[in-house]
Amino acid sequence: MTKACEIAWFSALCDDDYQFLGVPDPRLQSSFEHCRDIVLQAESGGFDNILLPSGYALGIDTTAFASAMAVLTQRIKLLMALRMGEAWPAQLARQIATIDRMAGGRLAINIISSDLPGEALASGPRYQRTIEAMTILRSLLNGESVDHDGTFWKLKVEPPRISTLSGRCPQFYFGGLSEDARHAAAVGADVYLMWPDRMEAVKDVISDLTERAKGQGRTLRFGYRVHVVVRETEAEAREAADRLLSKLDDATGAAIRAKSLDSQSVGVRRQAELREQSANDGYFEDNLWTGIGRARSGCGAAIVGDPDQVLAKLKAYQQAGIEAFILSGYPHAAEADLFSRYVLPRIEHGKL
Repeated sequence: MTKACEIAWFSALCDDDYQFLGVPDPRLQSSFEHCRDIVLQAESGGFDNILLPSGYALGIDTTAFASAMAVLTQRIKLLMALRMGEAWPAQLARQIATIDRMAGGRLAINIISSDLPGEALASGPRYQRTIEAMTILRSLLNGESVDHDGTFWKLKVEPPRISTLSGRCPQFYFGGLSEDARHAAAVGADVYLMWPDRMEAVKDVISDLTERAKGQGRTLRFGYRVHVVVRETEAEAREAADRLLSKLDDATGAAIRAKSLDSQSVGVRRQAELREQSANDGYFEDNLWTGIGRARSGCGAAIVGDPDQVLAKLKAYQQAGIEAFILSGYPHAAEADLFSRYVLPRIEHGKL
């Protein structure tokens, strides 16, 4: 018997919502109103958590948006993405604590190992900066004083007066497939997120990260970020998936992928490999379709099928060790409604 898992949805803060992939629709462009409506749809549909993504060049600011949603929602957890290359940790700790209070303790953090806009660090130093940031943030948000003498920050500071509602640091969700990213996750993350891959590869990553965390005297939980297309029948789901790509040309898709700040990462290259290895219809495993990745960087595959097939796929990941899912679909509000009606009532779930 599988345990309960956390089921999250995705709010398209980074100009990533479409009726047809690669064809911008002004009604779906990132705005406060549109992204707010996705969050409210996810909450009313029964999702446990909602990822609020962050990109410097695209969309709207995540921290400002999260603070607004903290008071407009009642139950759903807010997974606020924060880019470590753009933050001063001591000030960020106060912002996190404030928003967590506003949300009644419903805040979690998606740590992104980003560059500062306008600069580009090599992978090793960039992830070292992220490790330092996570270390400082965790101490301050646990109410501990910090005397840090690192490569990127040197500071001696007391924790801010305001604390999170629990008095403890919120969970850090973190993803990345490179060696540097895996080390950073083992050292500082709570929930390691992975993108779609073959089931044997998912199991291998879980095994590897479990051992890495054990070597640090820590434990990790595991999450899976994937798109979903669910309809009453498999044929209808496949037709809906094909419709998403019906107006996309290869040049537009390539331009969209190249625009992303993570377009050269190890994880993104792996998503491209899966597309190349898939069958002519884009499926590289039962009900796992790579067409989404033709028009976006990052997570590039979708679970496509009827409610039984989607549920079986999620349960298979659970049996492999996944405890949290971050799902999305196009358009985001409409697909959230479909998933909440067809699949969510049939799976035992709750906040991590």
